[in-house]
Amino acid sequence: MKWKRTLAVIGLVLICSLYLIALISAFSHSADSKKWLMAAIYSTVVVPVFLYAAQLVVRIIRPEDKHNNQV
Repeated sequence: MKWKRTLAVIGLVLICSLYLIALISAFSHSADSKKWLMAAIYSTVVVPVFLYAAQLVVRIIRPEDKHNNQV
């Protein structure tokens, strides 16, 4: 269960950092500010989908043995 929380924190940090970079570049009147904003919007969709796919792969590769965990 701990790996799910770790993946969620990594995704959150990645998305927040992209939005922060887009915000900073927009205020600095950078020529690349539109590209950074589009990257942030794209990552808002792609990063959670990628993390969900990673969770599915881990669940398939390493299934939990529920019969041995019963006390």
